This record gives sequence, structure tokens and C-alpha cells, in this order.
Amino acid sequence: MVKLLNNRLFTLLLAPFLLGSTTILSFAPYNITFINFITFPLLLFLILSIKNNNNNNRNFFYLGTAFGFGFFLFGNYWISISLTHDEIYKALIPFALILIPLFLSLFLGIAIFIVGPYIEKKIFFVLFFSLIISIFEFLRGNILTGFPWNLMAYTWSWSIETIQILSLVGTYSLSLMSITIFCIPFIFFNNLYDKKNIIFALIIFLLFSGNYLYGINKTKNNYKFDENYIIKIISPNFSLEEYKKNSEIEQLKQLIKLSNPQKNKKTLFIWPEGIFYDSYLQDIKKYKKLFANAFSNNHLIILGINNFSNSTNTSNKKYFNSLVILNNELEILFKYNKINLVPFGEFLPFEHIFSKLGFKKVTPGYSSFSPGTVREIINLGSNWGNKLILPLICYEIIYSGKIKKKNQNPDLIINISEDAWFGDSIGPYQHYAKAIYRAVEEGVFIARSANKGISSFIDPNGRALRYLNISESGTLEHEMPYFSQKTSYSIYGNKIFVLIILIYIFLIIILKKFKI
Repeated sequence: MVKLLNNRLFTLLLAPFLLGSTTILSFAPYNITFINFITFPLLLFLILSIKNNNNNNRNFFYLGTAFGFGFFLFGNYWISISLTHDEIYKALIPFALILIPLFLSLFLGIAIFIVGPYIEKKIFFVLFFSLIISIFEFLRGNILTGFPWNLMAYTWSWSIETIQILSLVGTYSLSLMSITIFCIPFIFFNNLYDKKNIIFALIIFLLFSGNYLYGINKTKNNYKFDENYIIKIISPNFSLEEYKKNSEIEQLKQLIKLSNPQKNKKTLFIWPEGIFYDSYLQDIKKYKKLFANAFSNNHLIILGINNFSNSTNTSNKKYFNSLVILNNELEILFKYNKINLVPFGEFLPFEHIFSKLGFKKVTPGYSSFSPGTVREIINLGSNWGNKLILPLICYEIIYSGKIKKKNQNPDLIINISEDAWFGDSIGPYQHYAKAIYRAVEEGVFIARSANKGISSFIDPNGRALRYLNISESGTLEHEMPYFSQKTSYSIYGNKIFVLIILIYIFLIIILKKFKI
């Protein structure tokens, strides 16, 4: 073991890479959370070995980057699958596999570069390490367009009771506390019977147990529903090959058949993103007769479709990825243009350069989408009991604390997605976990329609009241919910995270002073 730790290649690159890649097993769909109690203490042990060997401080950066590279490589490999659907992008697959994880790993590299020189088998350092890693998770989730994927808090997505604390503190705060818990075994290395460590571990255990009991009690909540209005989530399970092989009208007929509208039943149909593969919003009136024959004036249809501004000047024309609400006559009642766009998926960064090389965004069409400007609550009107819904398209659901304003109280969040881009990978499972967390944070119901992903009707406790797994075709039906109540997190957002950071800083200073 000593020889291995003295081997620079093993300590700085291979071992942390293996630990990072293994940590991914703690997330959906594997959910082996216990593995974090092994990988995080071993990571700290490697950091300590660097300090003890009097290595250059930049080695802390190499170690952290190697851990991050393993973590993001195996956690985000599914991104490259979207590049397999277009010949011009296949050559970029190796770059997507390497460069995206490498960039994201820099956040962990810098974090461990900061904490490495101060490592001790002390409680204060466990808090310090957890604090810095969590701050850099927050930075990763907000810098540039932000990519808050697989924050450590998501390791608990399988435990509804554990994650109820999200309604109080949010995902970033849960990440901070989770990392602290996972690192506890480190302080017991060669120091098993230290009373201070035992007391600290017992306090953490009691807090964790208290949180679990709080979760059990909170999940007993009963919610009210309006039986006069029905939500029907449609998951057609179309493959991308079917879009290319079948005509658009054939796909629509299949969707309508699957929807099985009952003309006298007030129903809100939720179709997934990307159903209109060839048509823009401005073109769909050609299907008016098809819809009018199938649906009645008791029906509304929510779906995703591409849209463009009606500018007469071609150079000023803007394209949008939109969620629209239509009636049975295909009249546009409401429209939302997606705000948070996926780089390369929906817009081409440095387009004036890459477009000359023949590149385009991954989704259909050559022009990049433009971002929308605002996400407003949609009032369905008096005929629908003035029910309030909030629209989210695809990965907009991943942004903790950013999906709605604190004065917005929707009865229902609608999240439509097209997960066929990511094949039979871990991506759709992880995407769904984000929806669970947003429901608990904001205290709202979420209706999620995801083609080739997980479709579900989720209550404010994160429970799936209705559920269709990946590659399942079908419909989910439920009564329209009433808005429940605001959560502490929905009111204060990530200000709570800042408060917990200040508490950690105070504890670190005190514990460091008394050498605990």
C-alpha cells in the first residue's frame, strides 16, 4: 500500500479517477448511496498522502481533476449519444466524451487545490472540505449557462423520506450536508476511539435520523384535487428513427389514438416535446380537421414545437423551442419560448465560426434557437377553473431555485421532454430525478411527459402518483390538483444556502481554534 501511495501516477491520477467513476454508482438508476461512505474518505486519504509526502500543492489540483474526470465521464457520457443521430457530429463524439467532463472536472480540481494544504484528520477539516466542494458545485450550476447535473444531493433520489428537507433548505444545502456525512469515516482512520469524533458522529447520526422522521411525517400529507378537470399525460415512446421513417401525420394519428379523447370530459392532454418533427407552429393549421374530429371544446392540448418570429426581414428572424397550449381548432391559446437552451443541442456557440465548418445544432433545423425572455404563470381561464400552470421544457427542470419566482403559485408545473436523444443510457433516469427534487423544493405537483424517458405525475412530496418507465408507451390520468402551500425554500431560495454556508464558516473557525 505504501508503495502504491508513493507511486505518483497511482496517487494523482489512477486512484482518484477510479474513485470518481465509482461514485457515479450512487446516483440513479443504481442508487448505491452507501458507496459514498467509501469513495469520499478514500479521496481524503489520498489528499492526506500528498500532503504527508510534501508534494507540490499543484498536485492537489491534479488529484481533484482526476477524481472529477472519472465522475463526469461516467456520469455524463450519455451526452455524446445525442451526437450519433447526425453524421456531421459523429466525429465530435470523442471530444464530447473527453472535453465536457474535463471542463467540469476543473471545478473539483480547483476546490481540492484550495482545501488540500489544510487537510487534517479533524472535524473542522471535514466541514471545510464539504463547504468548498459545495460552493464549487454551486458555481458549476451557475457559471455560463450552468450545468447543475449530479449534485451530490441527488444520491438520495431513491429515498423520499430523506429528501423532504429540500422543502426547507434546497438541493445545494442538502449537497453540503451530504458530503459532510459521507466524509465522517475519514476522521476515524487510525483514531477510532477519539471521544470528540464519536460525539460528532453521534450528533450527525441523530440529525440524520431526525430528518428521516421529519420526512416520514411530512409524506403523510394529503392533497386536494379537482375532479372536474383531468390531466392526461401521453408517452408515445417514439424512436428518432420512427420520426425519420414515418410521416408527421402518421405520428399524430398514433398520438391521438393513444390520447383516446372522451368528448364530454374536460381534459388537459400533455404531449411530449418534439412531436412536430417537420412543421413549425405556423404550419400546423393544415392538421385542423384531424384535431377537430378527434378533440372537442372540452379539451386542451399541450405540446412542444419549433416556432419562429414573424419578422419580414430574414436576417432578423428568430427561432424558438416552444411549449404551446392549443384548443381542438388548433388555435394558439398560450405560448412559452424556452429560456434555458442546451449548448450545441439547441444553439451553436460561436455560430459564425462553426456554421462555416458545416456544423449546426443537434436538433432539426440549421438555425440556432433564441432564448425566450420570461417564464410566466399561465391561467387556463374561467372555463378551466382559473387553474394556474407553469411551463418547463426539457432540462429547464434541473435548475434548483430558478424555475419560478417566489410570488408564483402554480397548481401544476408542466415539464415536457424528448429523451430519445440519449438512448438506453443513465441520462433519462437522472433527468427524472431532477423533477422529483423540484417538486419537493417548490411544494408543487409536476406533470412530466417525456418521450423515451420517464413520464410521471409527481406530488409535492416527490412521490410518483402515476408513472411510466423508460420505453413504455401509454397514458397517465389524474385529477387536476390544487396549489398546496409555499415551502420555505420556494420563498427564500438559495439565500438559505448562503445562511448555511455562514453557519459552517462559524463552526470551522471555532473547531479550528480548539483543534477539534
